[in-house]
Amino acid sequence: MILGRVIGNIVATQKYRDYDAAKLLIVQPIELDGGDMGEEVIAVDGVDAGPGDIVLLVQDGYAASMAAGKVSAAIDTAVIGVVDEVQLFSHR
Repeated sequence: MILGRVIGNIVATQKYRDYDAAKLLIVQPIELDGGDMGEEVIAVDGVDAGPGDIVLLVQDGYAASMAAGKVSAAIDTAVIGVVDEVQLFSHR
């Protein structure tokens, strides 16, 4: 799983039928401390996330399709949770 921040959405009036009613989000992957990590990704929203939300992403095709409720659709990335809090503990 990957942490990310929702930074936008994509509206597509025409899309393949397996994606009907699917909400597409633009998500910036982030480090545990909140800093940006890598390039933005497009993810199918499985949990009704919105702009500014910190979310959990899954980037496995089958798991992403299952989480988004679109088993027959080819999905690379899906939002599977909205994060309430991140706690880091010392390893000492």
